[in-house]
Amino acid sequence: MERTLCIVKPDGVRRKLVGEVLRRIEGAGFRIEGLRMLRLNREQAELLYDIHLGKPFFEDLVKFMTSGPIVAILLEKENGISDLRDLIGETDPSLARRGTIRGDLGGTKQENLVHASDSPLRAEKEIPIFFPKTEGEYKSAGEVR
Repeated sequence: MERTLCIVKPDGVRRKLVGEVLRRIEGAGFRIEGLRMLRLNREQAELLYDIHLGKPFFEDLVKFMTSGPIVAILLEKENGISDLRDLIGETDPSLARRGTIRGDLGGTKQENLVHASDSPLRAEKEIPIFFPKTEGEYKSAGEVR
């Protein structure tokens, strides 16, 4: 089994699509191990997207991700990382195939509804931002303010 992270971004929460994203994830055979709604602070957003530090869109991405509540979802499934990436579709919704979350529901390249870890290494880095371990179990990293 492989653990991965999915985030419903502020545009997905604002558009009331959290339930639809969860329905699709569960329908694809994922097991939800954790679910948290919170508002990212700047430090968390920068940590999540540190691979984009220094790129022209970094500041706008951090602003967007801190603009409203998000829903972090800890998932488990065989081949979970690649299966989730297939389920969500291309980063740019206009290029994502129909039947994927972004292809059906995404807006723009930035406001594309969801984030998902793209590798085991990134999943290991991203999951603890939202689901810190305590004695083998996950605990909440924050709450909506």
